[in-house]
Amino acid sequence: MRRRTLLGSMLAAPLLAGCGGADDDAVTFFFQARPAEAQARMRIIAAFARHRPEIRIRTILSGPDPLQQMLTYCAGGKCPDVLMSWELLYAGLAERGVLLDLHTLLDRDSQFAAGVRTDGYRPLYDTFTYRGGQYTLPEQWSGVFLYYNRKLFEQAGIRPPARWDRAWGFDRFLDAARALTRRGRDGRVRQWGFADAWVPYYSAACFGMNNGAQWFSPPSAPTRTDIGDPRFAQGLQFYADLAVRHRVAPSVADQLSVSAPDLFARGKAAMVLGGHWLYSEFADREDLDFDVTVLPVGPHGGPGAITDVGCTGLAIAADSPRREQAWEFVKFATGPVGQAIIAESGLFVPVLRSAMASPGFAAAHRDIDNLEVFTGGPEASRPMVITPAWGKVESLLSRGCNRVLRGAAQADSLGGMAGDIDSLLRAGV
Repeated sequence: MRRRTLLGSMLAAPLLAGCGGADDDAVTFFFQARPAEAQARMRIIAAFARHRPEIRIRTILSGPDPLQQMLTYCAGGKCPDVLMSWELLYAGLAERGVLLDLHTLLDRDSQFAAGVRTDGYRPLYDTFTYRGGQYTLPEQWSGVFLYYNRKLFEQAGIRPPARWDRAWGFDRFLDAARALTRRGRDGRVRQWGFADAWVPYYSAACFGMNNGAQWFSPPSAPTRTDIGDPRFAQGLQFYADLAVRHRVAPSVADQLSVSAPDLFARGKAAMVLGGHWLYSEFADREDLDFDVTVLPVGPHGGPGAITDVGCTGLAIAADSPRREQAWEFVKFATGPVGQAIIAESGLFVPVLRSAMASPGFAAAHRDIDNLEVFTGGPEASRPMVITPAWGKVESLLSRGCNRVLRGAAQADSLGGMAGDIDSLLRAGV
Protein backbone atom coordinates (compact mmCIF):
# COMPACT_ATOMS: atom_id res chain seq x y z
CA MET A 1 0.00 0.00 0.00
CA ARG A 2 1.57 3.16 -1.08
CA ARG A 3 2.80 5.97 0.98
CA ARG A 4 -0.01 7.93 -0.70
CA THR A 5 -2.42 5.76 1.26
CA LEU A 6 -0.58 5.82 4.56
CA LEU A 7 0.54 9.44 4.45
CA GLY A 8 -1.32 12.66 3.92
CA SER A 9 -4.94 13.58 4.29
CA MET A 10 -7.11 12.13 1.55
CA LEU A 11 -10.32 13.32 0.02
CA ALA A 12 -13.64 11.59 0.48
CA ALA A 13 -14.88 9.41 -2.37
CA PRO A 14 -18.08 10.22 -4.23
CA LEU A 15 -20.19 7.13 -4.86
CA LEU A 16 -20.57 5.66 -8.29
CA ALA A 17 -24.18 4.74 -7.63
CA GLY A 18 -25.57 7.98 -9.00
CA CYS A 19 -23.87 7.98 -12.36
CA GLY A 20 -26.88 7.93 -14.61
CA GLY A 21 -28.30 10.49 -17.01
CA ALA A 22 -25.98 12.79 -18.91
CA ASP A 23 -22.85 11.22 -17.42
CA ASP A 24 -23.54 7.75 -18.82
CA ASP A 25 -21.04 8.25 -21.64
CA ALA A 26 -18.35 9.94 -19.50
CA VAL A 27 -15.09 8.11 -18.81
CA THR A 28 -14.85 7.60 -15.05
CA PHE A 29 -11.39 8.15 -13.55
CA PHE A 30 -10.67 6.76 -10.07
CA PHE A 31 -7.66 8.17 -8.23
CA GLN A 32 -6.36 9.08 -4.79
CA ALA A 33 -4.77 12.43 -4.02
CA ARG A 34 -4.31 15.19 -1.54
CA PRO A 35 -6.13 18.41 -2.54
CA ALA A 36 -3.14 19.99 -4.30
CA GLU A 37 -2.42 16.74 -6.16
CA ALA A 38 -6.05 16.50 -7.21
CA GLN A 39 -5.82 19.99 -8.68
CA ALA A 40 -2.78 18.97 -10.73
CA ARG A 41 -4.69 16.00 -12.13
CA MET A 42 -7.61 18.29 -12.95
CA ARG A 43 -5.24 20.40 -15.05
CA ILE A 44 -4.41 17.29 -17.07
CA ILE A 45 -8.12 16.57 -17.48
CA ALA A 46 -8.75 20.17 -18.60
CA ALA A 47 -5.95 19.94 -21.18
CA PHE A 48 -7.37 16.65 -22.43
CA ALA A 49 -10.80 18.25 -22.77
CA ARG A 50 -9.29 20.84 -25.10
CA HIS A 51 -7.52 18.11 -27.05
CA ARG A 52 -10.48 15.72 -27.26
CA PRO A 53 -13.63 17.69 -26.38
CA GLU A 54 -15.87 14.80 -27.42
CA ILE A 55 -14.52 12.61 -24.58
CA ARG A 56 -15.67 13.67 -21.13
CA ILE A 57 -13.92 12.63 -17.91
CA ARG A 58 -15.68 12.27 -14.57
CA THR A 59 -13.46 11.93 -11.50
CA ILE A 60 -13.97 9.62 -8.54
CA LEU A 61 -11.70 10.39 -5.59
CA SER A 62 -10.62 7.47 -3.45
CA GLY A 63 -11.01 7.01 0.26
CA PRO A 64 -8.30 5.54 2.54
CA ASP A 65 -8.57 1.96 1.18
CA PRO A 66 -8.42 2.17 -2.62
CA LEU A 67 -8.01 -1.57 -3.20
CA GLN A 68 -11.15 -2.50 -1.31
CA GLN A 69 -13.01 0.36 -2.90
CA MET A 70 -12.08 -0.73 -6.41
CA LEU A 71 -13.01 -4.35 -5.68
CA THR A 72 -16.38 -3.23 -4.30
CA TYR A 73 -17.12 -1.09 -7.34
CA CYS A 74 -16.12 -3.80 -9.77
CA ALA A 75 -18.03 -6.54 -7.93
CA GLY A 76 -21.13 -4.37 -8.24
CA GLY A 77 -20.67 -3.94 -11.97
CA LYS A 78 -19.67 -0.27 -11.65
CA CYS A 79 -15.91 -0.48 -12.11
CA PRO A 80 -14.35 2.87 -13.09
CA ASP A 81 -13.00 3.00 -16.65
CA VAL A 82 -9.56 4.35 -15.68
CA LEU A 83 -8.00 3.38 -12.36
CA MET A 84 -4.96 4.73 -10.57
CA SER A 85 -2.58 1.83 -9.88
CA TRP A 86 -0.07 1.32 -7.08
CA GLU A 87 3.00 -0.89 -7.46
CA LEU A 88 2.15 -2.98 -4.39
CA LEU A 89 -1.56 -3.34 -5.14
CA TYR A 90 -2.12 -3.79 -8.84
CA ALA A 91 -1.07 -7.46 -9.07
CA GLY A 92 -4.08 -8.51 -7.00
CA LEU A 93 -6.40 -6.68 -9.39
CA ALA A 94 -4.65 -8.16 -12.42
CA GLU A 95 -4.91 -11.67 -10.97
CA ARG A 96 -8.65 -11.18 -10.42
CA GLY A 97 -9.16 -10.05 -14.01
CA VAL A 98 -10.13 -6.51 -13.04
CA LEU A 99 -7.42 -4.82 -15.15
CA LEU A 100 -7.05 -4.91 -18.91
CA ASP A 101 -3.75 -6.16 -20.35
CA LEU A 102 -2.71 -3.00 -22.19
CA HIS A 103 -0.72 -5.02 -24.71
CA THR A 104 -4.05 -5.41 -26.51
CA LEU A 105 -3.97 -1.65 -27.13
CA LEU A 106 -0.23 -1.02 -27.28
CA ASP A 107 0.29 -3.63 -30.00
CA ARG A 108 -2.01 -1.79 -32.37
CA ASP A 109 -0.75 1.68 -31.34
CA SER A 110 2.86 1.03 -32.22
CA GLN A 111 3.91 4.67 -32.59
CA PHE A 112 2.74 5.59 -29.10
CA ALA A 113 4.17 2.37 -27.62
CA ALA A 114 7.56 2.99 -29.18
CA GLY A 115 7.56 6.61 -28.02
CA VAL A 116 6.88 5.95 -24.35
CA ARG A 117 9.29 3.01 -24.29
CA THR A 118 12.08 5.12 -25.81
CA ASP A 119 11.34 8.22 -23.76
CA GLY A 120 10.40 6.38 -20.57
CA TYR A 121 12.32 4.51 -17.90
CA ARG A 122 12.37 0.75 -18.18
CA PRO A 123 12.30 0.03 -14.39
CA LEU A 124 8.98 1.87 -14.14
CA TYR A 125 7.32 0.09 -17.06
CA ASP A 126 8.67 -3.27 -15.92
CA THR A 127 7.18 -2.68 -12.47
CA PHE A 128 3.72 -2.80 -13.99
CA THR A 129 4.41 -5.92 -16.04
CA TYR A 130 2.94 -8.96 -14.34
CA ARG A 131 3.13 -12.48 -15.74
CA GLY A 132 3.81 -11.09 -19.20
CA GLY A 133 0.96 -8.55 -19.19
CA GLN A 134 1.34 -4.76 -19.13
CA TYR A 135 -1.49 -3.83 -16.79
CA THR A 136 -0.58 -0.21 -16.11
CA LEU A 137 1.33 2.63 -17.72
CA PRO A 138 3.41 4.62 -15.22
CA GLU A 139 2.29 8.18 -14.62
CA GLN A 140 4.50 9.56 -11.84
CA TRP A 141 7.57 8.56 -9.86
CA SER A 142 8.10 9.30 -6.20
CA GLY A 143 10.78 6.93 -4.92
CA VAL A 144 12.38 7.47 -1.53
CA PHE A 145 15.52 9.42 -0.78
CA LEU A 146 16.84 11.79 1.88
CA TYR A 147 15.93 15.42 2.40
CA TYR A 148 18.61 17.28 4.35
CA ASN A 149 18.88 20.65 6.06
CA ARG A 150 21.59 22.63 4.25
CA LYS A 151 22.36 24.91 7.19
CA LEU A 152 22.81 22.06 9.67
CA PHE A 153 25.01 20.13 7.22
CA GLU A 154 27.17 23.16 6.52
CA GLN A 155 27.61 23.83 10.24
CA ALA A 156 28.75 20.23 10.71
CA GLY A 157 31.05 20.39 7.66
CA ILE A 158 29.27 17.50 5.93
CA ARG A 159 28.80 17.32 2.18
CA PRO A 160 26.42 14.54 1.12
CA PRO A 161 26.47 12.88 -2.31
CA ALA A 162 24.39 14.30 -5.14
CA ARG A 163 23.97 11.25 -7.41
CA TRP A 164 22.72 7.69 -7.09
CA ASP A 165 25.88 6.31 -8.72
CA ARG A 166 28.09 8.13 -6.18
CA ALA A 167 26.47 7.05 -2.96
CA TRP A 168 27.79 7.18 0.57
CA GLY A 169 28.38 4.05 2.62
CA PHE A 170 26.69 2.96 5.83
CA ASP A 171 29.69 4.04 7.91
CA ARG A 172 29.86 7.53 6.43
CA PHE A 173 26.10 7.93 6.78
CA LEU A 174 26.22 6.88 10.44
CA ASP A 175 29.09 9.27 11.12
CA ALA A 176 27.04 12.09 9.61
CA ALA A 177 23.95 11.15 11.64
CA ARG A 178 26.03 11.11 14.83
CA ALA A 179 27.60 14.49 14.07
CA LEU A 180 24.17 15.96 13.39
CA THR A 181 22.54 14.65 16.57
CA ARG A 182 22.53 17.21 19.39
CA ARG A 183 21.78 16.50 23.04
CA GLY A 184 21.16 18.86 25.91
CA ARG A 185 22.87 18.75 29.28
CA ASP A 186 20.10 16.48 30.51
CA GLY A 187 20.98 13.97 27.79
CA ARG A 188 17.73 14.50 25.90
CA VAL A 189 17.96 14.85 22.14
CA ARG A 190 17.37 18.36 20.87
CA GLN A 191 18.17 17.61 17.23
CA TRP A 192 18.05 14.22 15.52
CA GLY A 193 20.54 13.27 12.84
CA PHE A 194 17.97 11.19 10.94
CA ALA A 195 14.21 10.64 10.93
CA ASP A 196 11.93 8.51 8.79
CA ALA A 197 8.73 9.86 7.21
CA TRP A 198 7.88 6.65 5.35
CA VAL A 199 6.74 3.22 6.56
CA PRO A 200 9.63 2.11 8.82
CA TYR A 201 9.91 -1.50 7.74
CA TYR A 202 9.64 -0.50 4.05
CA SER A 203 12.55 1.87 4.69
CA ALA A 204 14.43 -0.88 6.50
CA ALA A 205 13.89 -3.13 3.48
CA CYS A 206 15.47 -0.47 1.25
CA PHE A 207 18.55 -0.53 3.50
CA GLY A 208 18.59 -4.32 3.12
CA MET A 209 18.35 -4.01 -0.65
CA ASN A 210 21.17 -1.46 -0.61
CA ASN A 211 23.35 -4.08 1.05
CA GLY A 212 23.32 -6.29 -2.03
CA ALA A 213 20.21 -8.41 -1.42
CA GLN A 214 16.66 -8.62 -2.70
CA TRP A 215 13.58 -8.68 -0.50
CA PHE A 216 11.81 -11.20 -2.71
CA SER A 217 12.97 -13.40 -5.59
CA PRO A 218 12.10 -12.57 -8.26
CA PRO A 219 10.58 -9.22 -7.31
CA SER A 220 7.66 -9.78 -9.69
CA ALA A 221 5.50 -12.86 -8.99
CA PRO A 222 8.06 -14.07 -6.39
CA THR A 223 8.35 -17.67 -5.26
CA ARG A 224 10.35 -16.93 -2.11
CA THR A 225 11.47 -14.19 0.24
CA ASP A 226 15.12 -13.32 0.83
CA ILE A 227 14.44 -11.94 4.29
CA GLY A 228 16.79 -14.58 5.69
CA ASP A 229 19.70 -13.51 3.45
CA PRO A 230 22.48 -12.33 5.82
CA ARG A 231 23.07 -9.27 3.63
CA PHE A 232 19.41 -8.25 3.83
CA ALA A 233 19.36 -8.84 7.59
CA GLN A 234 22.53 -6.79 8.05
CA GLY A 235 21.04 -3.84 6.14
CA LEU A 236 17.77 -4.04 8.03
CA GLN A 237 19.60 -4.26 11.35
CA PHE A 238 21.70 -1.22 10.46
CA TYR A 239 18.51 0.76 9.91
CA ALA A 240 16.99 -0.47 13.20
CA ASP A 241 20.17 0.36 15.11
CA LEU A 242 19.98 4.01 14.08
CA ALA A 243 17.25 4.39 16.69
CA VAL A 244 17.70 1.39 18.97
CA ARG A 245 21.47 1.33 19.43
CA HIS A 246 23.01 4.56 18.17
CA ARG A 247 20.12 6.87 19.16
CA VAL A 248 20.64 9.13 16.16
CA ALA A 249 17.01 8.64 15.06
CA PRO A 250 13.76 8.83 17.03
CA SER A 251 12.28 5.55 18.17
CA VAL A 252 8.76 4.41 17.43
CA ALA A 253 7.72 5.76 20.86
CA ASP A 254 9.47 9.09 20.21
CA GLN A 255 7.42 9.64 17.05
CA LEU A 256 4.10 9.19 18.79
CA SER A 257 4.20 12.83 19.86
CA VAL A 258 5.63 14.46 16.73
CA SER A 259 5.87 13.41 13.08
CA ALA A 260 9.14 13.08 11.17
CA PRO A 261 8.16 15.70 8.54
CA ASP A 262 7.38 18.14 11.33
CA LEU A 263 10.72 17.45 13.02
CA PHE A 264 12.51 18.19 9.75
CA ALA A 265 10.44 21.26 8.95
CA ARG A 266 11.22 22.74 12.41
CA GLY A 267 14.95 22.04 12.14
CA LYS A 268 14.76 19.29 14.77
CA ALA A 269 15.97 16.59 12.35
CA ALA A 270 18.87 17.13 9.97
CA MET A 271 17.75 14.40 7.54
CA VAL A 272 14.44 12.79 6.79
CA LEU A 273 13.71 9.81 4.58
CA GLY A 274 10.70 10.20 2.31
CA GLY A 275 9.54 10.52 -1.26
CA HIS A 276 8.72 13.36 -3.58
CA TRP A 277 5.26 13.63 -2.02
CA LEU A 278 6.93 15.66 0.78
CA TYR A 279 8.59 18.15 -1.55
CA SER A 280 5.78 20.68 -1.84
CA GLU A 281 5.24 20.60 1.93
CA PHE A 282 8.87 21.50 2.60
CA ALA A 283 9.13 23.94 -0.32
CA ASP A 284 6.28 25.99 1.15
CA ARG A 285 8.37 26.64 4.29
CA GLU A 286 10.24 29.90 3.72
CA ASP A 287 12.39 29.27 6.79
CA LEU A 288 13.55 25.83 5.62
CA ASP A 289 16.63 25.60 3.40
CA PHE A 290 16.89 22.02 2.18
CA ASP A 291 18.25 19.82 -0.56
CA VAL A 292 18.10 16.11 -1.39
CA THR A 293 20.59 13.24 -1.34
CA VAL A 294 20.58 9.50 -1.90
CA LEU A 295 20.25 6.49 0.38
CA PRO A 296 23.44 4.92 1.78
CA VAL A 297 24.97 1.70 0.49
CA GLY A 298 26.09 -1.17 2.71
CA PRO A 299 29.39 -3.08 2.49
CA HIS A 300 27.86 -5.73 0.20
CA GLY A 301 25.88 -3.33 -1.99
CA GLY A 302 26.66 -0.78 -4.63
CA PRO A 303 28.52 0.71 -6.25
CA GLY A 304 25.47 2.93 -6.70
CA ALA A 305 22.50 3.29 -4.40
CA ILE A 306 19.01 2.09 -5.29
CA THR A 307 15.54 3.16 -4.22
CA ASP A 308 12.04 1.77 -4.25
CA VAL A 309 10.18 2.34 -7.52
CA GLY A 310 7.52 4.33 -5.68
CA CYS A 311 5.52 4.68 -8.86
CA THR A 312 1.84 5.00 -9.63
CA GLY A 313 0.22 4.63 -13.01
CA LEU A 314 -3.02 4.40 -14.92
CA ALA A 315 -4.87 1.21 -15.78
CA ILE A 316 -8.09 0.45 -17.67
CA ALA A 317 -10.85 -1.79 -16.38
CA ALA A 318 -11.07 -5.04 -18.32
CA ASP A 319 -14.84 -4.76 -18.68
CA SER A 320 -14.97 -1.03 -19.46
CA PRO A 321 -17.62 -0.23 -22.08
CA ARG A 322 -15.62 2.93 -22.89
CA ARG A 323 -12.29 1.22 -23.49
CA GLU A 324 -11.37 3.26 -26.57
CA GLN A 325 -12.10 6.62 -24.92
CA ALA A 326 -10.30 5.51 -21.76
CA TRP A 327 -7.25 4.55 -23.80
CA GLU A 328 -7.14 8.01 -25.39
CA PHE A 329 -7.10 9.60 -21.93
CA VAL A 330 -4.45 7.20 -20.58
CA LYS A 331 -2.24 7.92 -23.59
CA PHE A 332 -2.64 11.65 -23.05
CA ALA A 333 -1.89 11.58 -19.32
CA THR A 334 1.14 9.29 -19.67
CA GLY A 335 2.36 10.88 -22.90
CA PRO A 336 4.32 14.10 -23.55
CA VAL A 337 1.54 16.65 -22.87
CA GLY A 338 0.27 15.11 -19.65
CA GLN A 339 3.80 14.51 -18.42
CA ALA A 340 4.77 18.13 -19.12
CA ILE A 341 1.92 19.23 -16.84
CA ILE A 342 3.10 16.81 -14.16
CA ALA A 343 6.67 18.10 -14.52
CA GLU A 344 5.79 21.75 -14.03
CA SER A 345 3.40 21.10 -11.14
CA GLY A 346 6.21 20.45 -8.64
CA LEU A 347 3.92 17.84 -7.05
CA PHE A 348 5.09 14.85 -9.06
CA VAL A 349 8.15 13.57 -10.88
CA PRO A 350 7.36 12.70 -14.51
CA VAL A 351 8.07 9.31 -16.06
CA LEU A 352 9.30 10.56 -19.45
CA ARG A 353 12.87 11.72 -19.96
CA SER A 354 11.75 14.63 -22.13
CA ALA A 355 9.48 15.94 -19.37
CA MET A 356 12.17 15.38 -16.75
CA ALA A 357 14.59 17.49 -18.81
CA SER A 358 12.03 20.23 -19.41
CA PRO A 359 12.42 23.81 -18.19
CA GLY A 360 9.13 23.37 -16.33
CA PHE A 361 10.51 20.61 -14.11
CA ALA A 362 13.68 22.56 -13.33
CA ALA A 363 11.66 25.68 -12.56
CA ALA A 364 9.41 23.75 -10.17
CA HIS A 365 12.54 22.63 -8.28
CA ARG A 366 14.66 25.75 -8.69
CA ASP A 367 15.98 25.66 -5.12
CA ILE A 368 17.28 22.10 -5.41
CA ASP A 369 20.99 21.86 -6.25
CA ASN A 370 21.10 18.06 -6.37
CA LEU A 371 18.43 17.78 -9.05
CA GLU A 372 20.02 14.55 -10.29
CA VAL A 373 18.60 12.78 -7.24
CA PHE A 374 15.21 13.32 -8.89
CA THR A 375 16.20 12.97 -12.54
CA GLY A 376 18.32 9.87 -11.87
CA GLY A 377 15.84 8.30 -9.45
CA PRO A 378 13.75 6.30 -11.94
CA GLU A 379 16.80 4.49 -13.34
CA ALA A 380 17.98 3.72 -9.80
CA SER A 381 14.59 2.27 -8.86
CA ARG A 382 13.94 -1.37 -8.03
CA PRO A 383 10.55 -2.89 -7.19
CA MET A 384 10.12 -4.23 -3.67
CA VAL A 385 7.61 -6.92 -4.55
CA ILE A 386 4.77 -7.48 -6.99
CA THR A 387 2.41 -10.22 -5.84
CA PRO A 388 -1.35 -10.64 -5.41
CA ALA A 389 -0.59 -12.12 -1.98
CA TRP A 390 0.89 -8.87 -0.70
CA GLY A 391 -1.88 -8.14 1.82
CA LYS A 392 -1.33 -11.43 3.65
CA VAL A 393 2.45 -11.27 3.31
CA GLU A 394 2.54 -7.71 4.64
CA SER A 395 0.53 -8.67 7.71
CA LEU A 396 3.10 -11.33 8.58
CA LEU A 397 6.10 -9.16 7.75
CA SER A 398 4.93 -6.16 9.73
CA ARG A 399 4.73 -8.12 12.97
CA GLY A 400 8.21 -9.59 12.60
CA CYS A 401 9.95 -6.47 11.30
CA ASN A 402 8.38 -4.17 13.86
CA ARG A 403 9.81 -6.33 16.68
CA VAL A 404 13.27 -5.72 15.22
CA LEU A 405 12.62 -1.99 14.84
CA ARG A 406 11.58 -1.77 18.49
CA GLY A 407 14.73 -3.61 19.58
CA ALA A 408 12.81 -6.69 20.77
CA ALA A 409 14.54 -9.00 18.27
CA GLN A 410 17.52 -9.12 15.92
CA ALA A 411 17.10 -8.97 12.16
CA ASP A 412 18.74 -12.36 11.62
CA SER A 413 15.79 -13.93 13.47
CA LEU A 414 13.45 -12.99 10.60
CA GLY A 415 14.72 -15.90 8.54
CA GLY A 416 12.46 -18.09 10.65
CA MET A 417 9.47 -16.46 8.96
CA ALA A 418 10.63 -17.30 5.45
CA GLY A 419 8.83 -20.64 5.21
CA ASP A 420 5.45 -19.16 6.12
CA ILE A 421 5.93 -16.25 3.71
CA ASP A 422 6.98 -18.58 0.89
CA SER A 423 3.81 -20.61 1.45
CA LEU A 424 1.70 -17.47 1.08
CA LEU A 425 3.56 -16.51 -2.09
CA ARG A 426 2.99 -19.93 -3.63
CA ALA A 427 -0.69 -19.83 -2.71
CA GLY A 428 -1.11 -16.44 -4.44
CA VAL A 429 -4.29 -14.52 -3.64
